[in-house]
Amino acid sequence: MTSDEAYPAERESGEGRTGRRGARRAFLAAALRNPGQFGAVAPSSPSLAAVIASVVPTAGAPVVVELGPGTGAMTTAIEARLAPDARHVAIELDPRMVGFLRQAHPGLEVVEGDAVKLHALLAECGIEQADAVVSGLPWALFDEATQVSILAQVASVIGSDGVFATFAYRHGMALAAARRFRRTLHATFAEVVLTPTVWRNMPPAFVYVCRRPRTL
Repeated sequence: MTSDEAYPAERESGEGRTGRRGARRAFLAAALRNPGQFGAVAPSSPSLAAVIASVVPTAGAPVVVELGPGTGAMTTAIEARLAPDARHVAIELDPRMVGFLRQAHPGLEVVEGDAVKLHALLAECGIEQADAVVSGLPWALFDEATQVSILAQVASVIGSDGVFATFAYRHGMALAAARRFRRTLHATFAEVVLTPTVWRNMPPAFVYVCRRPRTL
């Protein structure tokens, strides 16, 4: 079974300013404004979004935190899984992308801010713990200290029972920055699992699924 078969993609509308075409326009505009903040050449595909969203609980009243949602490709897949009583909070740095997300996803709590201040931003929302943290952050663009800081805060937020998921591009696995990030993940979490490659993404990517922080 391929990754696309195991994690079927959610449908997206292609119409309007907040549909798939609107998301692509918003992504391009944001990338042109702040190219140093973007590690992707295009928004995540529905196939990749479905894989990363698969860690999100589908029952009860979970708290889900999304880091770097961008145009909301993962947001859509997460919303499709969440129960009515769930809480979904997204932290986005780009102010115009914040506006796009609020229009496209009215039920999403969008917080404008930097993920490096994760604890403080969540505290402002009255959140200490989350059942799942999913990330679209461009880890390869961060220095080691920033990676360590964000991941340590994520580990604290998910605790012993939560899960963290983020993706990386297959073609970059051998790069020094990617190797450093993998080492940091393993230093932070006792359980780090790689999903099969999602070929229906540009470029092909896989997901790190992490649990059991080493230090709480």
